[in-house]
Amino acid sequence: MDDHTDQTRKPRADAVRNRERVLEAAKAVFSAGGPEASLEAVAKRAGVGIGTLYRHFPTREDLFEAVYRREVEQLSELAEQLKNAKDPVDALRRWLRSNVEFVATKKGMSAALALTFQSSSELAAFSMDRLTKAIGSLLDRAVAAGQMRADVSPEDLLRALVGMCYMHDQPGWQSSVLRMLDVFVDGLRVQAGAKAKALPAKARTVKARTAKSEKAAPKRKR
Repeated sequence: MDDHTDQTRKPRADAVRNRERVLEAAKAVFSAGGPEASLEAVAKRAGVGIGTLYRHFPTREDLFEAVYRREVEQLSELAEQLKNAKDPVDALRRWLRSNVEFVATKKGMSAALALTFQSSSELAAFSMDRLTKAIGSLLDRAVAAGQMRADVSPEDLLRALVGMCYMHDQPGWQSSVLRMLDVFVDGLRVQAGAKAKALPAKARTVKARTAKSEKAAPKRKR
């Protein structure tokens, strides 16, 4: 029984390792972008045959979606780890900086991901929910500690981050974004002597959405 169990488990473990190797290789290849961002390049970097890649991911879109979901999950896990960091603002900064690498991967898959998002509203909802909760938990700690402005929502931070990443598209853009990200986070710090009104995360999110709705609503003629 034990021998039979070992024989059935070993291929399964190998398959899991191969899948992870493919996903890690795909992240690196897609982040670099350019003409080398092919499935053949992914298989070569992962050290597997193209047939092995296709067994795990039958289509190009399947691989893109799997890489994307894996990145979102890892960012969620990172937020959990950083919740125990001594400096809440530094924890928030480190999470935002990790997102720059995530956006770089997304840029390499932009066209395919656009099609995937159009056909899967669940994927868009999944990513938005996970990322908003992750950054929200870190933002709450910084606000509660009186170190970060309370009139900023998790969505505000994500929009600012994405805006910075997609405004830069030249080689080496990550360095410029990381520098601007540091400036941005420092600008959100509560100045010495000032008091932060620690609104709950839900209240801050609702406030931001309400302001956006009021701005978009047409004005009534009197």
